[in-house]
Amino acid sequence: MTPESEGTPPRRRPQQRKQVLLRLDPLVYEALARWAGDELRSANAQIEFLLRKALAEAGRLPRETGPLPRRGRPPASGASDGTSDGTSGVSEP
Repeated sequence: MTPESEGTPPRRRPQQRKQVLLRLDPLVYEALARWAGDELRSANAQIEFLLRKALAEAGRLPRETGPLPRRGRPPASGASDGTSDGTSGVSEP
């Protein structure tokens, strides 16, 4: 090891996201897609969310797993809560 690299952790290359072919019953997919829509996620993001949750509950989610990537439009620059009008973004029934 060289003196300048001592004590610094090795750099990890950014990992690309894996693509997986998944075959689902059409009714299961429709239910999943509706659920994803209710939570403002894509079906793919909902599947990853549910898999991560199941892995965490089973104690099998690796510690070095990063957070779910944020998708969509970034928050407005002036709002600290992610909405442009200062509301919480949650609608009341």
